[in-house]
Amino acid sequence: MTHNIGIYLFDKVEVLDFAGPFEVFTTARRVHLRQQAEPEAAPFNVFTIGKDNGPVQARGELTILPRYNFDTHPQVNILIIPGGIVSDELENETAIKWIDKCAHSAKLTASICTGAFLLAKAGLLNGKQATTHWEDLGELRVMFPQIEVIEGTRWVDTGQIVSAAGISAGIDMSLHLVERLVSKDLAVRTARQMEFDWQDSGVYQ
Repeated sequence: MTHNIGIYLFDKVEVLDFAGPFEVFTTARRVHLRQQAEPEAAPFNVFTIGKDNGPVQARGELTILPRYNFDTHPQVNILIIPGGIVSDELENETAIKWIDKCAHSAKLTASICTGAFLLAKAGLLNGKQATTHWEDLGELRVMFPQIEVIEGTRWVDTGQIVSAAGISAGIDMSLHLVERLVSKDLAVRTARQMEFDWQDSGVYQ
């Protein structure tokens, strides 16, 4: 089975928040296909999504052009919401409604860093455990008291919703999802291919 992984991009997105998961899932696909000659056997199909067809200005003034927009993207099985400076996105009703709609039709939804605030704004974290960047844990508690905010962990997996702490923790979380969706072996081989010291430590319910 091939999982369609859609990664949302928005202005002021943190680069490694989206690039880390993108690298994990595309590397896992490449590593897997070395042993499976048929492209249809690929476990992941990864693509980026923006609100429209225009370029996105990430943090550090990196410009990215999303592959799809809200109206043109394929069915999303795994929705990835990165973080960054999300104050404008929290006020973007169109984006919040899209996240909510997309998450409800997806198999699972994951956030990295302050992307948790966008999931919370959409009501997707109500009554659940979640984490975010260490600098933002207190604000997440104050703004969304219905969430049980977890400190000191790389990621929190509650089943349909997964959240990761700051920036590089999104790589650890993505490797966890490779293990969950495919196999531990593929996750280990992916981390090795990336020369990444995988910290397989999180809260898994």
